[in-house]
Amino acid sequence: MQASPEQQLDRVFAALADPTRRAILARLAKGEATVNELVAPFDLAQPTISKHLKVLEHAGLVSRGRDAQYRPVRLSAAPLASAAAWLGDYRQFWEHSLDRLEAYVKEMQKAEQKHASRRKKK
Repeated sequence: MQASPEQQLDRVFAALADPTRRAILARLAKGEATVNELVAPFDLAQPTISKHLKVLEHAGLVSRGRDAQYRPVRLSAAPLASAAAWLGDYRQFWEHSLDRLEAYVKEMQKAEQKHASRRKKK
């Protein structure tokens, strides 16, 4: 059974929640690699990396190929685009909040300047 878009997004964020999986994705962004090549930079056993890869694969973030003895793991970026789009929906909220904060800070600075100039006159 195919996952709904919401379920797929949940899988992507769950996969991205782990720093090891994020590091694996960062490595794969540079190009495909074998499991053994992915194990090398970590102080983890191959079965542990394989478990991380299964989570990434379940989220649709990686795919595994097969070319004789060579079994490359590749980044699949489409689910990341969906996650970025979801996060982008909140961009307007954050920008508006930051604009309000900036206006408040400017208001406070003006009030402080007024107060400081009154103190100098005394």
